Amino acid sequence: MLASYLDKAMELAVYEIIEEDQTFWGEIPALKGVWACQQTLEQCRQDLREALSDWLALRLRLGLEIPVIQGIDLNQITQPV
Repeated sequence: MLASYLDKAMELAVYEIIEEDQTFWGEIPALKGVWACQQTLEQCRQDLREALSDWLALRLRLGLEIPVIQGIDLNQITQPV
C-alpha cells in the first residue's frame, strides 16, 4: 500500500526549469511541502521521491492526516487496532 501511494503521488508531480540558474524544481501540489530542486531532472525526481517518503514518515509518526491519492488511504495505518 505504501509503495503504491508513493508511485501514485509521484504521478502527480510537476516540474519546471528555473531559468536563472538552470535548475529543476519539482513538487507535488496535492501534498503541501513536498518539493525538490536539483541540477538535473533525474536528480530532482529522486530528491522529490525522498522528500515524499520523509514527509509521509513524519505524518504517520505524528498521526497527522494524509491526503487520499487515487483511492489509497494511508490514514488507516495510524488507526489503533
